Formats: sequence, C-alpha cells, structure tokens
Amino acid sequence: MEPDQLGLYIKDYADFPKKGILFKDIFPIFSEPHIFASLINKMTQVESFKEAEAILAIDSRGFLFGSAMALLSSKPLIVARKPGKLPGELIEKSYQLEYGNNSLSIQKDALNKFQSYTIVDDLLATGGTVDCVAKMIIDFEKRITGLNVVAELVELEGRKKFPFRVDSQIRY
Repeated sequence: MEPDQLGLYIKDYADFPKKGILFKDIFPIFSEPHIFASLINKMTQVESFKEAEAILAIDSRGFLFGSAMALLSSKPLIVARKPGKLPGELIEKSYQLEYGNNSLSIQKDALNKFQSYTIVDDLLATGGTVDCVAKMIIDFEKRITGLNVVAELVELEGRKKFPFRVDSQIRY
C-alpha cells in the first residue's frame, strides 16, 4: 500500500474539535480490512518497532493500532490512558494539546516488565501527547526505540521534539 492510497481513507474535518483545527479522521481505514491489514503490516516492519521489547499505545486511537500490532508481532502492549481510567499505582504526567490540557497515566507494574518501548499513536501533530509519554518512560529509566504513527502533520514539526526515530506512514 502506497501512502497516497492510505490518504484516500483519511477524512478531513475543518474546525473540529474547535475553530482553526483541521481534524484528520482515521476511522474510515477500519471499514476497509485490506487497507487496515496492510497498514498494520507496514507499521510492524519499521526498525524501531522491531528493536522494542514492548509497545506503548496512547489513549485512545493509538490503542486500535497498537493492539493489532501486538497481535501480529506477539509483542506485549502497554497503554497510556487519560485520567481516572487505570487502577493501581500509576505514573502520571500533564501535557498541553493544541486545543487544551490533559494528563496521561501508565501503570508502574506494566513498565517494570520491559526495558525498551516503541510508542504507537494515530497522528503526530505538535508532539505534546507523545512528549508526555516519552518523559514518563524516560523518567522510569526505560528506553524508547521510536515513535510509530499512521499520519504526521509535518508543518507542525512535532518530530523535532524527539531524540528518537519517528516513523509515519503518511505525511501531510
């Protein structure tokens, strides 16, 4: 599957969730099983994915891709969730989005099991969400092999925040 073909299944919504934001909707990909399967296969072939012991998927659309990648590769899946969604002892960090503030949590027990992680999400924009997750992983003295996303908004330069590899299947 070529990036141009993938782009046919990503729909734009202007001014969502607020005025001035162009939202990239990845959900049409799921209505095309052959496109979704091809995408997951490509995402599991990048070097940073192969080097990682585990996948750390970001709430919530990152879960859709991370879980399929975990199933295909037999790699463990760890999740970073929004506030109040995970039980147990947590690592928590706040971050800014282009349209507000939020925080994420990861279960400490889950991070104890593995040394290296590839971060998976649907889209890289300014990089605030990924930066939040990366700081939690690094603060816990674990290694990040890279970031693996479906789409990247290049003009927002989110990848410049990271000292690790960034792989995106389609770039806008």
